[in-house]
Amino acid sequence: MTSLLPALLCLGLSLEQRIHTQAGTLPKPIIYAETGSRIPYDTSVTLWCRGTMKAKEYCLYIEDLRTCSDRQKPLEPGDKAKFFIKRSVAEKYSCTYLSPTGWSEPSDPLQMVMTGFYSKPSLSALPSPVVSSGGNVTLQCSSREGFDRFILTKEGEHSLSWTLDSEKKSSRLFQALFIVGPMTPSNRWTFRCYGFYKKSPYHWSDPSDPLDVQFSGPSVSTSPPLIGPIPTADCTVENLIRICVAGLVLVVLGVLLFQAQTNQRRTHDAART
Repeated sequence: MTSLLPALLCLGLSLEQRIHTQAGTLPKPIIYAETGSRIPYDTSVTLWCRGTMKAKEYCLYIEDLRTCSDRQKPLEPGDKAKFFIKRSVAEKYSCTYLSPTGWSEPSDPLQMVMTGFYSKPSLSALPSPVVSSGGNVTLQCSSREGFDRFILTKEGEHSLSWTLDSEKKSSRLFQALFIVGPMTPSNRWTFRCYGFYKKSPYHWSDPSDPLDVQFSGPSVSTSPPLIGPIPTADCTVENLIRICVAGLVLVVLGVLLFQAQTNQRRTHDAART
């Protein structure tokens, strides 16, 4: 049953590509950074552009689509190419690929964010980093830099982020208060925060020291609403199987009922003669 879902996904992707081909357009490529779109200032980054198996060449664009800044041949199995940026900057990157029918449309832009431009802010929990399951926590990000805004990020598998304007707490301290919740202990909650100025929104400070939220009381095995819905692909397949079995049972019952009525009718006809 678990092997059915990948087969359905492959079938869907194949049908999508056929639809694009029949419509005279090519599927849009996807661009992503190998280590994520948030990297330290003045470091290298590897970008990947994923297209189709028939791609012959890939082209990388920076900021605009007027000039191709780098061209690469596809790597095995042939549906993607790798671009190495020796010194990345906080700009938008996009890519296209060349197929036997021409160039594809550009990918959705990837906005890179550079960290490390300013000193790190401090992050603390009010009144403490210990909360009860299902409760909220208030996280304070503060700095003497005078940032216009602060960004709070949740680290780990299900990464999240929140942005707030800073407030002047005193003559030399700026802060933002993030209320996060409801919180449950089924996932690890590790936070960091950054500061930045509106004039350069993709130049962030160094990250704050990590802050782990702890839970009081017994552990509850529920997922937080902030993470999003739990995948239900296997449940959907099982439901489809149940529906098919139920339909088959109804068909069999219908056949048996029809045979019973036919036999009863023949008995009546025989009795009359």
